[in-house]
Amino acid sequence: MEQKKLKNFIRTITIVIFSSLIYSISMNAFVDAGNLFPGGFSGICLLITRGLSTFMGINVSFSVLYFSLNILVTILVFKYVGKMFITYSILWFTCTSIFTSILPIYPLTQDQLLITVFGGILSGLGMAIALRNNASSGGVDFIAIYASSRFNVSTWNYVFIFNSFILLIAGLLFGWTQALYSIIFQFCSTQMINELHTRYKLKNLFIITSTPDEVCEAIFRNTRHGITKMRAEGAYSHSPRCFLFMTINAYQVNEVVDSILLADPKAFINVANSERIVGNYYQKPLD
Repeated sequence: MEQKKLKNFIRTITIVIFSSLIYSISMNAFVDAGNLFPGGFSGICLLITRGLSTFMGINVSFSVLYFSLNILVTILVFKYVGKMFITYSILWFTCTSIFTSILPIYPLTQDQLLITVFGGILSGLGMAIALRNNASSGGVDFIAIYASSRFNVSTWNYVFIFNSFILLIAGLLFGWTQALYSIIFQFCSTQMINELHTRYKLKNLFIITSTPDEVCEAIFRNTRHGITKMRAEGAYSHSPRCFLFMTINAYQVNEVVDSILLADPKAFINVANSERIVGNYYQKPLD
């Protein structure tokens, strides 16, 4: 068991560092090369460093400022999110600070639209890989994760609105062309995260089975979510059936469906999106 934990720990660290490298490449090869403003603390730090350099002639290291602001927010939210999540997140933004300092700023293309779209996709990919492996970029992500955990909803679209506000400030200070391109960049990044990070997306399962007890037992071996059970009858065959209803996280769907089919290969299962839930719902805490 200890060996397995060690392997998982090493695997997670490797993936977190790799995702940080992907994000750093997007920063240097697309954001800096295209003179864009990313969202979150990266955008705030770029806004500050470029503002100080342009209007006051003061040069401040992006990496140092980015690391310092993230450490400050980490201290503030330390009690409210998982300790390992905090640890991996610190590793992520520390590696990002190092990578953005040592990697060359080299534009892969001169086409501003290509820089914007593919930079956003690469940025979102790096962040999504981190989020799927119990880490984040810190800063605004910590706030989003805390809100998602408390209210059981995905908050990344709200983060996009916040980031757009930052970009509007950038537009007022540095011109609207780059700010509007930056909004497209942030939209692509947010959509990538929404697509790949499914922790706070919920699914409804509607199950028709003739062996409800066995199916419920199989589900309970893998999840802590409740099930509502109702007696039913097949309209055509008039055979007795049981209708089961439950809500689970999107990332659990395949595992739960496999469990159901092992207990009852003839079960009928309908998977549907859940927009919102009100009431008691178990959300597995971050480690």
